[in-house]
Amino acid sequence: MRTLTVIMFGIIQASLAVAEQKGIINNSQSPNVKFRSTDIGDCRWTDGFWGEKYKLCEDVMVPHMGEILTGEVGFALDNFKIAAGMKEGQHQGMKWHDGDFYKWMEACVYVYANNKDPKILKQLDGYIEIIGKAQAEDGYLSTQTQIKGTPDRWTNRQLHEMYNSGHLLTSACIHHRVTGQDNFLKIAIKHADFLHKTFVPCPEELKRFGFNQTQIMGLVELYRTTGDQRYLQLAEQFINLRGQSKVEPAPYANHKHIGDMVQERTPLRKAKEAAGHAVLALYYYAGAADVYAETGERALIKALDRMWDSVVNHKMYITGACGQTHHGVSTKVDMVHEAFIGDYMMPNASAYNETCANICNGMFSYRMLGIHGESKYADIVELVSYNTLSGISQEGTHYFYTNPLRRTFDKEMDSTDYENRVPYIPCFCCPPNLVRTIAKISNWAYSLTDHGVAVNLYGGNVLNTRQLDGSVLKLRQETNYPWEGAVKLTIESCKEEPFDLLVRIPEWAGGTTVKVNGEDAGVEVKAGRYATVNRVWKRGDAVELDIPMEAKLMVGHPLIEETRNQAAIKRGPLVYCMETPDLPEGTSILDVYLPADIKLTPSHDPKLTDGATTLSGKVLLHADQKNDMYAALKKPNWKPIETQFVPYYAWSNRGTAEMTVFLPLVWEY
Repeated sequence: MRTLTVIMFGIIQASLAVAEQKGIINNSQSPNVKFRSTDIGDCRWTDGFWGEKYKLCEDVMVPHMGEILTGEVGFALDNFKIAAGMKEGQHQGMKWHDGDFYKWMEACVYVYANNKDPKILKQLDGYIEIIGKAQAEDGYLSTQTQIKGTPDRWTNRQLHEMYNSGHLLTSACIHHRVTGQDNFLKIAIKHADFLHKTFVPCPEELKRFGFNQTQIMGLVELYRTTGDQRYLQLAEQFINLRGQSKVEPAPYANHKHIGDMVQERTPLRKAKEAAGHAVLALYYYAGAADVYAETGERALIKALDRMWDSVVNHKMYITGACGQTHHGVSTKVDMVHEAFIGDYMMPNASAYNETCANICNGMFSYRMLGIHGESKYADIVELVSYNTLSGISQEGTHYFYTNPLRRTFDKEMDSTDYENRVPYIPCFCCPPNLVRTIAKISNWAYSLTDHGVAVNLYGGNVLNTRQLDGSVLKLRQETNYPWEGAVKLTIESCKEEPFDLLVRIPEWAGGTTVKVNGEDAGVEVKAGRYATVNRVWKRGDAVELDIPMEAKLMVGHPLIEETRNQAAIKRGPLVYCMETPDLPEGTSILDVYLPADIKLTPSHDPKLTDGATTLSGKVLLHADQKNDMYAALKKPNWKPIETQFVPYYAWSNRGTAEMTVFLPLVWEY
């Protein structure tokens, strides 16, 4: 058995050597996936929606955030300097602030992959040197405990040591993948070796320790990068330990942070529903999907299929957002925080929907897309990608932590709620998470398949990649999506043999047509599937999609009490909302009713700086409502007005406002 292990390890190392020559690591060598990632930088946005967002990310979001995190406001770099003995002081910020800094570094690497700016690399090398000096001799690295002293290690789940670990490992692997340097990777390996020594075999007192488990994804990525099986085994162990011990308060876990809150009430393979803290859960599921991609364990993927269904079809908002409540209880009556609760319990005004949770939903679905190769997962990636931009201002410098579906002026703000986006959130996990997603989303636009390439996301871009057989493929995508539905894909260079071009037909896009060189493609085009065009391609061949961008009124499941007799507006992947700047002065969004036969016309508002398409239409006002707790029903005195709806992601960019996604329906008036 030992000999077989050595032989298999040699094979893995050899295959990784080949992969590194191609610049492809990630899931490109994973044995249990159908869609494989292109290399970072292979796809580059050129223009249109994502081209503009990426340019803003490169020019404003990333450098501005760097000023925050390395300066006197965000002080994340100072924590590393203090831990390294380079500066006097106390730890500042949340316990997980190291992880926030690693996420921002990851965003820098994605930008460097595109522009090759040597100043970015030099800057990162300086930070890596400081981080290396801060790392303990045994490999431990978490500044909040190091500054206080080593006795605090592994004494409190909420110190987020594992969270910091996961983002360290992931960021270092991405840095190595793009730059070819190993200065950051060496720190990650040293730290992962420390984790392995600490948790294998796992001491009884640490079996329940996992909290925000990004270390699972990080360990799998490190395994993919180095070929060291220990990291994959440790990642799987962190999954296997959940739900195996008695759930009770412990020295490192009080009653607020046990049970369903941290996904330890039920072993993952037996779980029937998504439970607990939404960010913790979705990072956990994403990590488990990475483990499945390497191991192929059927019980694990069956559980992940159930979790995905639970999230998307029972607990997810129309915007793709997750985490219905700030504080509540699970179905097993554990206290939960920033969390999933029961099926179809979807409050609008108090919806929590932490930006991180929404992004994690996209991360989980992207991994499931790789595993299954089915369009429905890309649909969720797309839904989340657009609508979660509500977490950042159009200028790219201010942030939301929560993303409710309704906001009124009398809303009492909680600790992470804000009337308007703010330049700095003390709990700074969401802003760098969103910025790194914007920086890397071009890497989600295409996937490599056994017989060709799949188009997952639409936007103006160029793709220059190698198919799995090593052949070069260059193509250009031209479109004004999501504002318009015309998409053109032009082959610029490819192999002479036939291959597949899979184009995603969104679930909402019934009636889409696909043409090749102006003629019907002659393939099945079905909403919610990839349409597969197989042929011998040549330079200049063009695939054209015409995707209907019809504005639709969307209603919730009958069991969602909070949306009964209400509707939301969705056009393509974008959810729209009503804001008070588009209503007569003194009018509340609670006075607005939506005619069921409303005619919506695309238009534009110059105050929205990214050229967003708004929707104009006639709504009804009912301003003579009583403020009594209950009042006798009287026939409303309707006042029709012409107004507009704006994309949900763009709300709160025109001053303090009330906002709602769902509006009560009026069938006759």
